[in-house]
Amino acid sequence: MAAGRGEFKSRWGFILAAAGSAVGLGNIWGFPTQAASNGGAAFVLVYLVLAFVLAYPVLMAELLIGRHAHGNAVAALRGISNSRLSAGIGALTGGIGILMACLILSFYGIVAGWILGYTASFPIEALGFTSAADWLIGFDLSRNISLMVLFMFMTIGIVVGGVHDGIERWSTRLMPALIVTLIALALYVLTLDGASAGLKVYLLPDLSRIFSGDLIFDALGSAFFSLSLGVGTMLIYGSYLSDKENLPSTGAQVALIDVGIAVLAGFLIVPAMFVAAERGVEIFDARGALLSEDTLIFNVLPALFETLGLAGTFMATAFFALLGVASLTSSISILEVPVAFLVEQFNWPRKRAALTAGALIATVSGIVLMNFDVLFGLVVTLTTRYGQPILGLMLCIYAGWVWRQDSLLGELKKTDAAAETSLFFRIWPVYVRFVCPVIVGSIVIRSIL
Repeated sequence: MAAGRGEFKSRWGFILAAAGSAVGLGNIWGFPTQAASNGGAAFVLVYLVLAFVLAYPVLMAELLIGRHAHGNAVAALRGISNSRLSAGIGALTGGIGILMACLILSFYGIVAGWILGYTASFPIEALGFTSAADWLIGFDLSRNISLMVLFMFMTIGIVVGGVHDGIERWSTRLMPALIVTLIALALYVLTLDGASAGLKVYLLPDLSRIFSGDLIFDALGSAFFSLSLGVGTMLIYGSYLSDKENLPSTGAQVALIDVGIAVLAGFLIVPAMFVAAERGVEIFDARGALLSEDTLIFNVLPALFETLGLAGTFMATAFFALLGVASLTSSISILEVPVAFLVEQFNWPRKRAALTAGALIATVSGIVLMNFDVLFGLVVTLTTRYGQPILGLMLCIYAGWVWRQDSLLGELKKTDAAAETSLFFRIWPVYVRFVCPVIVGSIVIRSIL
């Protein structure tokens, strides 16, 4: 391992950091409404299956390659290559992954800034500072840039601390807070009128839709994106993992926590939407589909909170703080992708690398904000619809076809002397070589078409 790279000091610290990377806004606002709009428990069932049929094997590809190389995405894919051509393509793939990570953080920081504004606006309004509260939730350019910069400073501040003192320390604080807050909010919402209707939509399966192409592809996308795959975040975290940790079981724990939080979020979001409907808030669009994503978070739920009086102020503050934590645990892993590259490739001090990468990404965010109508949707589509699945496909190809099996076996034998006879080694190499590329490739083709 390169001197000074840093390392997670505990398995639990790594699991919480990796789960924090995976648990983002999509888990909390995307998955629940997709489930409610796609057959309820039928979608949840398909999602759970696909999370371990697709997401876990690809997650293991990133973790194994990262831990084997103990290096950034460019160095790792180049290092496992068996020819000059594959090394060049691997370095290019890693470089594009770093670029995609930067672009993802450029729009993620904007949305996270909005969330910071909403978090502060409710208690500020309750104290009587209406003008300040209105500014925090408005769409003024100065407000958008100020909150984005604040969020980026928070992200940079954690990453500057390094793997153990920054990422691991804050992940072990933030993730338990996220889980406790999510459970508390869900329990409270379930006591309100209308919540039972939301539970029925979420938990009762519409079995007629279980083999629907739309349902399956939506569940495929949710399973793939919910684990933060395709841009090298898990590869980087794997590179900081001790050689003493058993990767197959550790990766399974990460996947279980991520999936568990997504499912748990459904017990908050879907009942909350129907509580809102009970109180006269519109929760369906013109086509009869449940409102989702930014409309849900920044319109529907705030309208619900306003109907709850003082309890709504506390609930709104806690809810948006929850989203803020989810944003931050994801953003620190995304920023670590370019930071690790700058530290290792150019021998930069971590502080300089984090400040430089963070400043450049914040600059891109500013450009996006100044040309919001044109650039925001373009960046989101380019990265999440095309970039992530294509890069995920490349990772499967490198893990299954380029990386030598004896080298993979050697990596597994670091913690399991009998790895050659293990169920994981008998199944995973064949699976990631043949099955995963077909599944991820189908996501790519559907995205393009």
